[in-house]
Amino acid sequence: MREIVLDTETTGLNPKTGDRVVEIGCVELVNHLPTGQTYHQYINPQRDMPEEAFRVHGLSQEFLADFPVFADVAAAFLDFIGDDPLIIHNAQFDMGFLNAELTLCGRPPLSPERAVDTVPLARRKFPGAQANLDALCRRFNIDNTNRTLHGALLDSQLLAEVYLELIGGRQPGLLIEGHKGPAVSQDAQAASGPARTARHFAPSAEELAAHAEFLGKLKEPIWLR
Repeated sequence: MREIVLDTETTGLNPKTGDRVVEIGCVELVNHLPTGQTYHQYINPQRDMPEEAFRVHGLSQEFLADFPVFADVAAAFLDFIGDDPLIIHNAQFDMGFLNAELTLCGRPPLSPERAVDTVPLARRKFPGAQANLDALCRRFNIDNTNRTLHGALLDSQLLAEVYLELIGGRQPGLLIEGHKGPAVSQDAQAASGPARTARHFAPSAEELAAHAEFLGKLKEPIWLR
């Protein structure tokens, strides 16, 4: 099962008033595990960068001016995400911006049904608690010390870890970074105990006689071929 954890950075809060996407970050999961495959792209929004947005992500108009516009990267972005589910924190925001950009360049929008929003997942799991990404990282002891500013790829990587915790946590016995030996499941560890003498379960004489009597009542039983 392939899933894409996705995040965007923008010039503001509302694509309907002219705000644009300036960064996209994606992390590929297969069977709920990161594969190491990512997609990351800065985008020239072809407009100024409001100060309040710059304070969030630190991406200036001057920095973004040398990057391609969304229309030039749309094909590569869509190819990476394919038709797979999109794991997004506050999905309505990111999906709204991406669909606005896709519409501007004449491409069909992404279906809202593809999005798995981790905000309601967190609120159902922890009612009344903060559900922002930093709070969830603290709750799950996920290192977010590099997150001095918002960044689409870094936030996607953090969200991938948060998502795996929200849906049940990391499975025991999986090979993880820093593990020097092969992954061993708990079942395999249990099976590696002292060997026991094999037991035999041969039928008794009474059981054999009953079986022979039963076969005598059948026409050409397969057991006698």
